Amino acid sequence: MKRYQCIIVGSGIAAMQLANHLSNRFPILLITKSGLRSSNSYRAQGGIAAAIGKNDAPSLHYEDTIHAGCDFHNEKEVLDLVEKGPSLINELTQSGLRFDENPTGQFSLGMEGAHSRNRIVHCGGDATGKHVMDHLMTTLSSHIDVLENRLVYELVIHPLTKKCIGVKLKDDLGNNEVYWSDHVVLATGGVGGLFLFTSNDPSITGDGIALAYQSGAEILDMEFIQFHPTLLYVNGQTAGLISEAVRGEGARLVDAQGNAIMKDVHLLGDLAPRHVVAGELFKQRSMGREVYLDISMINAIEEKFPTITAICQAQGISIEDGKIPVAPGCHFLMGGIAVDTVGRTTVEGLYAIGETAATGVHGANRLASNSLLEGLHYGKKLAAYLNEQMLHSQSEPMKIDLTKRTTITNYSLPDKQQLREKMMAYAGIIRSQLELEQLRAWLNDYDSVGRIDFSLDDSSSEDIQLLFMVQTAKLIAHAALLREESRGAHKREDFPDEDERWRKIHIVQSKKGIEMRVPHREYDQVEVHA
Repeated sequence: MKRYQCIIVGSGIAAMQLANHLSNRFPILLITKSGLRSSNSYRAQGGIAAAIGKNDAPSLHYEDTIHAGCDFHNEKEVLDLVEKGPSLINELTQSGLRFDENPTGQFSLGMEGAHSRNRIVHCGGDATGKHVMDHLMTTLSSHIDVLENRLVYELVIHPLTKKCIGVKLKDDLGNNEVYWSDHVVLATGGVGGLFLFTSNDPSITGDGIALAYQSGAEILDMEFIQFHPTLLYVNGQTAGLISEAVRGEGARLVDAQGNAIMKDVHLLGDLAPRHVVAGELFKQRSMGREVYLDISMINAIEEKFPTITAICQAQGISIEDGKIPVAPGCHFLMGGIAVDTVGRTTVEGLYAIGETAATGVHGANRLASNSLLEGLHYGKKLAAYLNEQMLHSQSEPMKIDLTKRTTITNYSLPDKQQLREKMMAYAGIIRSQLELEQLRAWLNDYDSVGRIDFSLDDSSSEDIQLLFMVQTAKLIAHAALLREESRGAHKREDFPDEDERWRKIHIVQSKKGIEMRVPHREYDQVEVHA
C-alpha cells in the first residue's frame, strides 16, 4: 500500500486550498466520501467577505464579526482572519479567478446581514462556491492522488505513541483499505445532515467530528449551530438555500398578509444577525403562520440570482409572483474539533480545518460569508506549517497489527429519518431542558454507539455513517443541555438571556469526559488598528 506524507479527508474549500498550497515534493492523498463536488463549499451562494472597499477596513470587519458572534471568539484568530482577507482575494484573482465587477471595472461588493459595509465578493452572482471550487480543482497539482466515493471509518492511532498514522476506509463496493501517513487532516464539513431541514449537501453528516472524538481528540462548543433563516420551503420540506444576499438587495420577510416580520424586532431589520432572524421566523411558524421572502422590489432577479431562480423553478415556485416561501434550517457549525492556530488537534498527527474545526473565529454565531474566507485562510495556513514539517520529517514504515480489535455486528441503530426529526424538534432553533433531556434519553438507547471501541471492519458504510450521526448528535445534545443561557445561535427557552458567567466558558468533550474550560488564550489583549 502506498504511503503518503499527508492525507486530506474532505473536498470542500479548506481541503482544496490546503491541497493547492502543499509542496509538490511530497505525495499527497485527498479522500472524499462522495464526489469532489459534493460539498457545502460547492453549494455556497453567498460570497467571500473581505475588507477591500474604499470605505472599509479590517478593523470594521473585525468589529462586525465579534458583534455577530456575541463576543465568544478567539479574538486573535479573528484579527488574523480579517487582516488576511484582502490578500486572499487578491491571490485568487492573480491565479485567474474572475470575481463579479460593477460597470466601472471594480469589485461588485454585496451586503449581507450584520455587516456594516458592502464587502462581499461574488462569482457568477449567487454561484460563488461553484466558481471558486471549480477554479481550485482546475489548479490542483498532478502530484495529488484523489479517491472519490470512499468513506473513512477509522483513524489509525499508534498504540504506544497515540499518534494518528493513517486511515481506514471503505470503497463504494464495501472493500476495506488502509493508507498510512505522517499527517492526517480532517476537512469534512459540518453537521447539517443530522437535521430534518438543512441547506447542507446530503453527504455532510458530522463524520469528521465522530472520527476525531473516537480517536481521543477534544470536541468544542457543539451547541453552537447556526440555522439559516431562509431555505425554500415546499410541501413540508426544505429544498435549497435562498441566499442572504437576496435580503442584501432589499428583499423583506413578510407574513401571508404582506406584513413585515422583522420591522420591530431588530434595528437592522431583515439584515439582523442570522440567529435573530431565524429565531423570529421559528416563532412565526410555531404559531402556524407561513413566512415569505418578498422579492418584488428586486430588478432583474433572474440575472442576479440564477442559482436561486433555478431552485425555485425546479420546485414549481414562480419568481414572477414576487414571494418565495421560506423556513429556517441547519446551516453551519461554529463548534467542532478543537484546534490550535494552525489546525493541530489534541491528537498528534491529526489536524482539522474548515467547518469541522472549532477555530474560534465565528464565536457563537458566524458572520455571513466568513466561512469561505475561513476555509481559504486556514487551508493556506496549515499548508505552510505542514510543508515545513514534511521537509524535515523522516518517515518509518508502519508495523502495526490492525486485526486485534473485536468485531461486533449486532449493535442497534435508530431510523435515520427519525433521528433527523428529533434533532430538528429537540436540538433545533429553540431548545429547552425538557426536550434536550428527552433527546439525550432517546440517543442513550443506543449506548454502544457512543463507545465505538469495537472494529467497524465488517460493518456497512450505511451503518457506519449512522453510527457517526448518533455519536455526533450526542455531542450536540450534551453541550446544548449544559449551556444554561442563550447566546448567539444557541437559544434556550428556559434560559432566554445571555449570562456573563458563560461568556468565556467553553464546553469540551472527549472520551475522558466533559469539561467546562476557560481557554488559556489571551482574548482581551488584541490591538485592532483602523
